[in-house]
Formats: sequence, C-alpha cells, structure tokens
Amino acid sequence: MPLSAERKEWYFKRLEELLGSYSKILLVQCDNVGSRQMAQIRLALRGQAVVLLGKNTMIRKILTNYIKQNPGHPYENLIPRVRGNVGFIFTNGDLGKVREVIEENRVPAPARVGAVAPVDVFVPPGPTGCDPGQTSFFQVLQIPTKIAKGQIEITNEVHLVKKGDKVGNSEAVLLTRLSIRPFTYGLVIELVYDNGSIFEAAVLDLTDDDLRARFVGAVRNVAAASLALGYPTLASLPHSIANAFKALVAVAVQCPGVTFAQAEPFKKLLPAPAGAAAAAAPTAAEEEEEE
Repeated sequence: MPLSAERKEWYFKRLEELLGSYSKILLVQCDNVGSRQMAQIRLALRGQAVVLLGKNTMIRKILTNYIKQNPGHPYENLIPRVRGNVGFIFTNGDLGKVREVIEENRVPAPARVGAVAPVDVFVPPGPTGCDPGQTSFFQVLQIPTKIAKGQIEITNEVHLVKKGDKVGNSEAVLLTRLSIRPFTYGLVIELVYDNGSIFEAAVLDLTDDDLRARFVGAVRNVAAASLALGYPTLASLPHSIANAFKALVAVAVQCPGVTFAQAEPFKKLLPAPAGAAAAAAPTAAEEEEEE
C-alpha cells in the first residue's frame, strides 16, 4: 500500500532529523521478522536507540538530498548498501549493548521447505517417537536407526542440513516430526556507522581483551623491527636499556677490576672466571716476595 503524501513528508523529516541527531547507525537486515517481533525490539530498545524502516527508494533519496546539503559526508558510503529488506537503528550509546538487545530478541522458527539454512542443522541421537513402520523414511535420509522399546531410535548424531543449503521436503518433515526448530530469526546487523567510520558487523565481536592483545602484538613487532634496524623508538627503548645493562653486568663479572653497585648481586651468585683466579695467584706470591 503506497504511503500518503502526509506520511511521506513525515518520513522525510523524521529520517533527516535522525541523520543529523545520531552519530552511530546499525544497518540491519529484516528478513523473516514479523511486525509483532519488530514491536518487541522497538520496546526493548526504547531509551537506547531508534528503529526506522522504510522503502529503499525513499531512503536512498533522503540520503542523496542530505549529502547534497552536506557535501563529502560519510553517509554517501551507505547508499550502495541500501538494498533488500533493510532498516536503520540510530543510537548515541554503546553499540555492543544495542547488539545484545537485538540478539536477545531472536525467535526460534521451524525449517521450511526451500529456506536457506543460516546455520548447520544436526539431529541428535535418541528416541524419535516414530513407530517402526516409518523406518524407510529414515533410510531415505541415510540416518542410522534401531528399534528400541517399540519406536525408532537414532543411533548417531546426523548432520542433516549444511549452512547455506536449501532445506528439502524430507528434511523439513523430519525436523517437524522431531519438534526441532533449528533456526532463529531476527534483525541481522550488516553494517556499522560510527562517527564517520563504516565497518562490517564482525568488528563488534572484538572485546577489550582482543584489542589489548592486538595492541601488545603490534608494539612487539615495532620493538623487534626497531632493535633489528638499530633505530630507537619508545617501543624498543626498554629492551635497549635491558640489553645494555646485561652487557655491563657481563663485563663486570668477567673483569675483577670493573664493578658497579647493580652488578654486585650478580657477581656474588656467579663463580669467578678461571682467568681471574689464575691471575690472582701470582699477585699474592709477588706480595710475599716483596715482604
């Protein structure tokens, strides 16, 4: 049903207002999401974010007009991604918390014939509740079974449908008979806009520990390169100082007449070098002769 002129005018103003008021946007895919589920998501996000759906042609037109008024704005990179059944979630808060709300509002769904499996589907071993007369049905699907206590029992776990494959009629019937609802449907985050930066949704999976680990790894690489090139940097300076200290301690240990306060603990722990002991003996003999 086409929108009325008043409704279109309201939508244009609303989207332009949101584009100018929020610094973070989640571009989400809305396939298989019903109106009731969408209402639950809006309610759960109230106070944190604003959900706005609409026709792609209208969204692209509004974005184009906004860019004309703000030349060079990063929103320009969103236009090619507005395709399919998409929507926007606007927020100024924590994107991770918004994603948690979206994930919490996914609903289980049966495997329908012809649907593309978003995940791998496994059938667990155990009783099926089917009578022995239906054994041929399981044989068609190459599912190992046995008869136990008057019913068919699956003996081993079966990988029934692979991710990305279409669900066949036999697979859908079997999952329905076993009361297995393998899929969950909800909003799927496809793209993230954050203060001018645009990146894929997988970036949201990174935790603070992941970022720290990657930062430490990068610092180690910089330090290693700096040490190899002999070019001092803040990353390599602690290592250079440590290496210099080790060299000085080695000299102090090997040369009896050379020492400094920080080297004394190491000299006490290590035995005197053979050359130093041999040199000390003639010196003592010479002193006796002089006396």
